[in-house]
Amino acid sequence: MFVSPIEFGSPLYDQSVSIRNEILRKPLGLVFQPTDLSQEFDSYHLAIFDSSYHMLGSLILKPISQDVLKMRQVAIIHQMQGKGVGSRLVSYAEQFGKKRSFQWIELHARKKALNFYTKHNYDVEGSVFKEVGLDHYKMTKAL
Repeated sequence: MFVSPIEFGSPLYDQSVSIRNEILRKPLGLVFQPTDLSQEFDSYHLAIFDSSYHMLGSLILKPISQDVLKMRQVAIIHQMQGKGVGSRLVSYAEQFGKKRSFQWIELHARKKALNFYTKHNYDVEGSVFKEVGLDHYKMTKAL
């Protein structure tokens, strides 16, 4: 497996949108709107691939400030969940941010992903809140 940045608007970006749609949106009865995607132009897009160059998942890192990145839209294809793919992708994202002098990563974790991020040393900040109709927690980690 390897992780690589992908370019906004590229065919690989389109493939990542398809995975994110399948894993994160479709189960909630949601679809991406063009306005949703147009707001991703200023973000870093990372994807993880197997040795045959098949995309296994992706995530977005949006700069919030000079010091903070927000990790968004972490999605791993169903058949690879629970096999370390997400851990590898998140670890790469943290190093990616650190190399670019960011000090913190924050994210909004769905309740079912809380343990995953806790195992990766993210801390919960504040109380549970609703986002896309689901319970979420703001989590942060120093880089």
